[in-house]
Amino acid sequence: MSAEPSRRRTWGRLNPLLRLLILTQLAFNVGFYAVLPFLAEHLGTAIGMAGWMVGFVLGLRTFSQQGLFVVGGALADRYGVRPVVLVGCVLRIAGFVWLGYAEAAWSVICAVLLIGFAAALFSPAVESEVARQAVVWEESGGGGSRTRVLALFTVAGQAGAFVGPLIGALLLAVDYRVVCLGGAGVFVLVLAGHARLLPQHIPGRERVEVRGGLGGLLRNRRFLALCGAYGAYLLAYNQLYLLLPDEVERATGSQAALAWLFGLSSLLVVTAQLPVTRWAGDRLDLRRSMAAGLLLIAAGFGVVALARPAGWTGSAGLLPAAGFVVLLTLGQMLVAPAARAWVPDLAVEGRLGLYTGAMSSVSGLIVLLGSAGTGSLMDTGLPPAVPWAVLAAVPVASILLLPRRSRAAGQQ
Repeated sequence: MSAEPSRRRTWGRLNPLLRLLILTQLAFNVGFYAVLPFLAEHLGTAIGMAGWMVGFVLGLRTFSQQGLFVVGGALADRYGVRPVVLVGCVLRIAGFVWLGYAEAAWSVICAVLLIGFAAALFSPAVESEVARQAVVWEESGGGGSRTRVLALFTVAGQAGAFVGPLIGALLLAVDYRVVCLGGAGVFVLVLAGHARLLPQHIPGRERVEVRGGLGGLLRNRRFLALCGAYGAYLLAYNQLYLLLPDEVERATGSQAALAWLFGLSSLLVVTAQLPVTRWAGDRLDLRRSMAAGLLLIAAGFGVVALARPAGWTGSAGLLPAAGFVVLLTLGQMLVAPAARAWVPDLAVEGRLGLYTGAMSSVSGLIVLLGSAGTGSLMDTGLPPAVPWAVLAAVPVASILLLPRRSRAAGQQ
C-alpha cells in the first residue's frame, strides 16, 4: 500500500480546523528553513564569531524558542489559539527583518531571541491543538491512531523544511539580508491568512487561568523523564545546524551541498513518515518507538565518528554526512510523533498547552547547554571525531530516561 493513498485517506477524514493547522505547520517551516540553515555560516564569516559563540547563539535561538514554549503554551490555554498565533507571526516578521540588518554581536543575539520567542508563542498553540484534535479524531473513530494525524503534521512540517532551504539557497545568491527579508515575507502571508481563517474560539477548548498547573507538572516525574529523552533527540537534531555544516565545509570546501542534504531529510519524511508510523503503530508502543528512534540517531553520529579519521573529501567525503542525515531522519520519524502522542496521556485536564510547551522548554534548555558544549569541543583541538562520538552517546543514554509505560493519563 503506497503512502500517497494513505495520506489522502487520512487527510480526507480530517475536520477543517485540523487541515488548517497542518497547513500552518507547512507555511511556518517554509519561512523558517529559508533562513536558519545558512545562519551558522553567516555568523562565522560575515559577523566573524568564534565557533563556541556560533554554537551558543544557535543554542540561544533554540532555548528562546523551545525554552519559552511553556509560556506560549500557558497563554494558549488562557487566551486561545488565534491571538497567540497572530502575535507570534508579527514578532517573527520583526525578528527576521532585524536579523537581516544586524551586524554587531549584540544585535544578532537580540534578533535571534526575538525570532525564537515568536515561535515560542505560535508553535505550542498550534501543536497542542493538533494533539488535542488528534485525540478527538482517534476517539471518534476517525480511522486510526492519533499518531497518524501527528505524522501527517510532521510530513507537512518537513515539506516546508524541504522547500524552505531551496528558496533560501536561491536568495543567498544575492546576500543573507535578502534571505531574511524573504523569510519575513512568508510570515506576512501567514499572518494575513490566519487573521482571516483561524476561528476566534475553538469548540471544546476551555480557557483556564495562566497561573496554576506548574507545581503538578514539576512533580510529574514520568512527564519530566519524557522531556529529558525528547531533549536528547532535539540536541541531536540541532546538529544539522552546527556539526553538519562544519562537516560539509570540510569535505567539499563550501556549503553548497547543505541545502541538498536538508532536502534529502525532508524528502525522506514526506515520502516515508506515514508508512513508518503505520509500521511502528502495528508493532511498537510509544516507548519502544522512541527507543528505536534514539538508537538510529546514535548510529547516525557513529557513522561520521568512525569515518572522520579517514579524512575523505569530495563526493566520497559527503557519504558519511548523508548517512548521518538518513539515520537521524529515520530516528526522527519514530521519536517525534510518539513523543507528541504521549503528552496528552501525561498532561492534566485543560493544561495540554502548558505540558506541550513545557516539553519543549526542558528540551530547549538541554539544547542550549549541549550546543554550547558541542561548539567548545569543536574549538579545543581534539580529534575531529570526538564531538560526533560524544553526541552518539547522548541518545543511547537518554533511552534510560523513558517512562516504562506508554499510557499514564496524567499520572506521575
